[in-house]
Amino acid sequence: MAYKDIYEGWKKDPEGFWMDAAQAIDWDQAPSKALFDKGDNLFEWFADAKVNTCWNAVDRHVEAGRGEQTAIIYDSPITHTKREISFVELRNRVATLAGALRAKGVEKGDRVIIYMPMIPEALEAMLACARLGAVHSVVFGGFAANELAVRIDDAKPKAIIAASCGLEPGRVVHYKPLLDGAIDLATHKPDFCVIFQREQEVAELVPGRDVNWHGFQYGVEPAECVPVEGNHPAYILYTSGTTGQPKGVIRHTAGQLVALNWTMKNLYNVEPGDVFWAASDVGWVVGHSYICYGPLIHGNTTIVFEGKPVGTPDAGTFWRVISEHKVKSFFTAPTAFRAVKREDPKGEFVRKYDLSCLKQVYLAGERADPDTIVWAQDQLGVPVVDHWWQTETGWAIAANPLGIEELPTKLGSPTVPMPGYDVTILDDAGHPVEPGTLGAIAIKLPLPPGTLPTLWNAEDRFKKSYLTTFPGYYETGDAGMMDEDGYVYIMARTDDVINVAGHRLSTGAMEEVLAGHPDVAECAVIGVTDQLKGQMPVGFLCLNAGADKAHDDVVKEVVKLVREKIGPVAAFKLAVVVDRLPKTRSGKILRGTMVNIADGTPYKMPATIDDPAILDEIKEALQTIGYAKA
Repeated sequence: MAYKDIYEGWKKDPEGFWMDAAQAIDWDQAPSKALFDKGDNLFEWFADAKVNTCWNAVDRHVEAGRGEQTAIIYDSPITHTKREISFVELRNRVATLAGALRAKGVEKGDRVIIYMPMIPEALEAMLACARLGAVHSVVFGGFAANELAVRIDDAKPKAIIAASCGLEPGRVVHYKPLLDGAIDLATHKPDFCVIFQREQEVAELVPGRDVNWHGFQYGVEPAECVPVEGNHPAYILYTSGTTGQPKGVIRHTAGQLVALNWTMKNLYNVEPGDVFWAASDVGWVVGHSYICYGPLIHGNTTIVFEGKPVGTPDAGTFWRVISEHKVKSFFTAPTAFRAVKREDPKGEFVRKYDLSCLKQVYLAGERADPDTIVWAQDQLGVPVVDHWWQTETGWAIAANPLGIEELPTKLGSPTVPMPGYDVTILDDAGHPVEPGTLGAIAIKLPLPPGTLPTLWNAEDRFKKSYLTTFPGYYETGDAGMMDEDGYVYIMARTDDVINVAGHRLSTGAMEEVLAGHPDVAECAVIGVTDQLKGQMPVGFLCLNAGADKAHDDVVKEVVKLVREKIGPVAAFKLAVVVDRLPKTRSGKILRGTMVNIADGTPYKMPATIDDPAILDEIKEALQTIGYAKA
């Protein structure tokens, strides 16, 4: 069947579509229907079913005779470690860990915070919670103590599972002091903490509170899977980069199982048994959906990678892992590819490896500039799919569904909406706009299974954040357009659309032009306050390794390019060359913080920032062009 037929089929009978997809899941009690309308624009999927996530991700593959298949490949260039865990071994490890948690009082509905690096034990901790019906909240390992404390107070966990340390190239990140500091700061105190001791750093345990990962599992009775209601929260995931009270996105159990399983074949084009790799981290939504749950539910082998795109040891790491472990579908962030391209613009490392196993590549997490996509396609010779989704949605809103059919790509577009998403572009008043017109991207309610039904203990905030601006729609917070063929274009966050002398302009469109310059490896455009025109665009450029042209010349050339491609209306005259851009740990550029620096307005140091020292470099660069007064 073609994509169009499947999408139209979903539109005609959304409930039938999802009930059909639900047949691929093992139910303890099958749902009586798909959609439950709770009124007031709140919806739940498969709410009256009974089901267990861990059974569907692990045990059922063992029962089906696939226990010897590798479930998890751990590849850590930082520690020079590689190992494989089969489904039967995973089941035994998870059942024992769950039994040990249960013996210490963790039950269905209790919350457990997981604060771990990229090691298989992080996935085992998630699955052990799912086995018991406990609600996990993974917090990115190495997050600052006060940020962890805020999440402890919001989720009120019975237990915290942590590792003694995380590892970055050339340094050890001391998790345990951060955890201890967070518990001191938090009003809520966990009953106990489980510490996985890594050989690189053995942490001191607090007597009476902390237990050793291996020791506390000794001699316990393994736990069976506990069936939970379809609308039981599987996890809480706090959105990154928010100030003040974090938003706890929740995911209901049944909807997540059905949606993620559906995407593995239809979107990522893998069959059970194939190797799927998402080079992300368990602290982010990609790690939840596509390192842990999606691949395992579908019976794929997943890769847990502890390393970086460059520097562990070089820009060929991705290609080594793909070649060595026979990866069929690879998922990463555009920022990772830009880092690789910057180090190895000609793709010399690519040619060192046999990549014949690789059939497709997926990019998400931020806008994928056409230049990066073209580079990746040229180097790898496979489809490179930009797809668009959010922490809130848990899976792709728009993509090229390679498992259904490969649609023609249009650079700059993540292609078309997936079944379940009725995407509409609205003006400020909430009216649909003509094709090709920039507006707010909204999704007609109800959202599909696997998306957020509400926020943890914050229903009013959920409605205010997502449902009130455009009644009857979910507000994505992204700005963009749709063309005559129904292709979606994501141009910017709605707050990244700038107003230059009355013209609404997308900073994303300008970034696309800058990225097209042969010497530019990565870039960002922000709107700074201007007395005359309201806002003015300023560009930041990181140059390729080996680019030897004078910086002033590159700036002149990109200014000329924007004038040619977007027109004088963009009023693009200012750009600076910088060594690096400030980013969150998940690779998103902190444009809002850069705007505050330029405008001299106060800002809170973003909790998720990769390296705070970069902000001083940005300030100095802005001062050279007359912004960010000292």
